[in-house]
Amino acid sequence: MTDTYKPQTHDQMRDLVEWAAADKVPLEIVGQGTKRALGHSVAADHLLDLGGLAGVVSYQPEELVLTAGPASPLAEIEALLRDNNQMLAFEPQDWGWVLDGASNPGTLGGAVMVSSNGPRRFKAGAVRDHLLGFNGVSGRGEAFKAGGKVVKNVTGYDLSKMITGSYGTLAALSEVTLKVLPAPAKTYTLLVYGLDTKPALQLMRAVAGTAYEVSGLALVPAKVAAESAVDYVSSKHQSVVAIRVEGPGVSVSHRLQALRAFVTSALETEELHSHNSAQFWSEIRDVTLLPAEGGSVWRVSIPPSDAASVISSCRPDHWVADWAGGVVWMHFDRASADQGDAVRASIRNGGQATLVRGPADLRAATPAFQPLEPGLQLLNQRVKENYDPYNILNPGRLGGDDMGDQS
Repeated sequence: MTDTYKPQTHDQMRDLVEWAAADKVPLEIVGQGTKRALGHSVAADHLLDLGGLAGVVSYQPEELVLTAGPASPLAEIEALLRDNNQMLAFEPQDWGWVLDGASNPGTLGGAVMVSSNGPRRFKAGAVRDHLLGFNGVSGRGEAFKAGGKVVKNVTGYDLSKMITGSYGTLAALSEVTLKVLPAPAKTYTLLVYGLDTKPALQLMRAVAGTAYEVSGLALVPAKVAAESAVDYVSSKHQSVVAIRVEGPGVSVSHRLQALRAFVTSALETEELHSHNSAQFWSEIRDVTLLPAEGGSVWRVSIPPSDAASVISSCRPDHWVADWAGGVVWMHFDRASADQGDAVRASIRNGGQATLVRGPADLRAATPAFQPLEPGLQLLNQRVKENYDPYNILNPGRLGGDDMGDQS
């Protein structure tokens, strides 16, 4: 039977973790629990429910800064920002679709802890680049702060970057402070149809290198486009390269016209405006174009120049490429126990392959996260020993040999 503890204040959480550290009691940390299927099962009989630490603490639209409790629903935070024509520029993913087949954005703290980065990542940066600071409690039961409101820090560590993507294994957060940005006045998307995988990926990399400041570059292969429910795309049976442009209306129109010329008139193109453009990128962000159940799902983060070879080597049944090829979501209809070895063997120049969803036998045989090189693994172990020496915070979540996915 699991005992659940639900602190309502930072001090209550500190006291609870201090007790757990003293008695070596492992704790599983959750906000809404929407991302518990990511990574490995936590070896703990006690649940630290952060649901009481929710709500906006401070929001200064004119300063582009928001502070909130970690269990604040992401949907509510984004609605508040929309009311002020602002946004979270890292475009956090709704993981509910790929994990459970239904929308569930989860919490603000959850987005930080799993480093939830959407299509704008290659232009605007990752969660860690927008996390200004936080309040938390380490596995020693010690309260500490980092960032803009810093009271106590540790020389040699960039704590905001270190905590992002740590999956709750270094600290329990009670408050997070994020940089927000103005929402773009216009968002248009240029669709380019009919390219094979390799030239499509080459086109995305070429566009990324232009001065047109695109904020989204994705590739949907013909099979996935044909099987999807994207009814606002005209050419349903061809591959689609999607190029997103955001900003003031006049600038967006000018850049879109220039991109059409850059792509060349020999290719069929189409434009998506406003609602349809937003809908398309939400489907890329939330990976709704892949099968919602069955088989296995991998998220492979790699240098964009390696995307074609990784896709060719792995031969997934369905896939979608984002970040100009820097991340490839792959779905396999069947999942063998040795699939992890094959996927990870395809990565040759650095990168990470994360098992997001799969049957029990595959999950038992395969580390969810990319195993680290010995030197980096040793460094991460030292960080863990410093912040959680008794291994009481989400023990086992990362499989014991890595620090999660911070891409």
